[in-house]
Amino acid sequence: MSDQPGRTRYLTVLEVADIMRVSKMTVYRLLHSGELPGVRVGRSFRVPQDALDHYLATSVVPVQDDADEARRSS
Repeated sequence: MSDQPGRTRYLTVLEVADIMRVSKMTVYRLLHSGELPGVRVGRSFRVPQDALDHYLATSVVPVQDDADEARRSS
C-alpha cells in the first residue's frame, strides 16, 4: 500500500494488536463496543490508522505507583 497524502491507511486486527501490544481479542472487544472505530470487510475488520492514532492519544490514563497510593490513604 502506498503512503500517499490524503489516503487513509487501514490496519488489520493483528496489526492493531501488535501496535497496542494487546491480544487480538482485546482489539475485537474495542471494535464491538464501539470504543475503537472500524470497518467491516466481509468477515474481518479494518481499523483506519487515523482512528487508532486518535484512540491512543485520547485514552491516556495517569498511572499511580504504590507510594502515591500509600500517601493518599494515610
